[in-house]
Amino acid sequence: MIMEIKKMDWVQEKEKWQPVIGLEIHVQLNTQSKMFSSESYHFGDEPNTHIGVVSTGQPGSLPTINRKAVEQTVLFGCAVQAKVSLMSHFDRKSYFYPDTPKNYQVTQFNCPLLREGHISCELNDGQTKHFKIHHAHLEEDSGVLKHFTHFSGVDYNRSGVPILEIVSEACLHSAQEAVAYAMAIKAIVEYLDISRGNMEEGCLRMDTNISVRRKETKELRNKIEIKNMTSFSYMETAITSEIERQIQFYSLHPEEEIESGTYRFEQGTKELVLMRTKEQAEDYRYFPEPDLPPIILTEKYIDSIRRLLPELPRDRHRRYLLELHLPRQATILLVNEKKLSDYFEEGLKECSQPRALANWLTVEFPGRLKELGKKIWSSGIPCKQIAELVNLIEQGRITGKIAKSIADEMVKEPGVPPEVLIQRNSLYQPVHDTAQVEQIIDRVLEKNPTSIADYLSGKKKAFSFLVGEVMKHSSGKAPPNLVNELLLKKIHNRTDFK
Repeated sequence: MIMEIKKMDWVQEKEKWQPVIGLEIHVQLNTQSKMFSSESYHFGDEPNTHIGVVSTGQPGSLPTINRKAVEQTVLFGCAVQAKVSLMSHFDRKSYFYPDTPKNYQVTQFNCPLLREGHISCELNDGQTKHFKIHHAHLEEDSGVLKHFTHFSGVDYNRSGVPILEIVSEACLHSAQEAVAYAMAIKAIVEYLDISRGNMEEGCLRMDTNISVRRKETKELRNKIEIKNMTSFSYMETAITSEIERQIQFYSLHPEEEIESGTYRFEQGTKELVLMRTKEQAEDYRYFPEPDLPPIILTEKYIDSIRRLLPELPRDRHRRYLLELHLPRQATILLVNEKKLSDYFEEGLKECSQPRALANWLTVEFPGRLKELGKKIWSSGIPCKQIAELVNLIEQGRITGKIAKSIADEMVKEPGVPPEVLIQRNSLYQPVHDTAQVEQIIDRVLEKNPTSIADYLSGKKKAFSFLVGEVMKHSSGKAPPNLVNELLLKKIHNRTDFK
């Protein structure tokens, strides 16, 4: 099939199709207890040490609603301007699976807590996109199947943990848009402090529904669901691969239809593995949960939650661009990672050069810490000290070259202030002696009369060359501001070139 499709103009063929993508994002809420029982949950604890009669489905056990989970869901609804239902209720979703001990899941189907809503986010190309949320509802998480060489086991610690499932409209039309939307959701729940958002721990998991259609049509084809993705790059690869697979199929078999199904995506082979054919709602035998009362809210309660909203990612993004004048890419990197953004905010209290500080936090230090597998906010380096490093450059006390060397030392010895590192190592100590800098300038001017003449005739690059020569002869230790000032003065005071 691939050889056949290569005979066609593949680039032109792809342009004829529009991907249609919807995301279901499962956010694990950070409440102290489970959704319908009092047990706690901590990722990584010994299996089956956080279980109880409700989460394991013991006969006669009765659930109760976690008030904090409802509050966190309403807070999310306020953040995305969703309609909060004044009355909602829970349903039973019936299915058998080993990690679901009750043989049903308590969820919201007919009356979700949130309806509609929207998210705006910026793509890497600078475009601002607006995406719609269809609804969001509360439910309980399942346990975890663990497979070993000769047997499999079930860990029920996670069973019953509150999950906020956020279901988008089918309004995403590329893998890049899907990733931008998912990253925006992750940022919002982290800024609201309703989830850790740690994808490696399963705090945020994504299911994606993908179909394609001819651009001139509005009809939706059968969709393929890819389950439980916990990496943005993994999801982007999976979506891109599935879009191309569907376009290839329909281009060669225009009269046929792909059968709907639920799959997992194998990263190594870039192939889908069928988990089960797609169920319909009636297969789950939904009916109202008889052991739980409905959730009744008031407008007064919703308003009280709305007042708790902090600065949201979109607001911070706007502030960074319009007030701090940060570069677009640095803004995206900072805002999408709340811990990094909060770290940056701490540094701003000590630094008057936000652009320079942002560069050190998004480029310089991450490059040095990558091999160590560390993040800057957990490296042991206070952001105050990085701000001090930026200030030293701005004050002309050290050069950018020296600052890079000091940064290397800060990574090796976290917590040691840059001033201490400079004083401790004579190699980094800048030349503050004006007479010494003048001597270096005199030697450079003596050796480069042509460059002096070129500069005086209007060639600005000649001056940059002279500055570079002075910095080289001072081993990068001469303060740049002083070098520029003295060099200009000496050139214009010379009489042999006038």
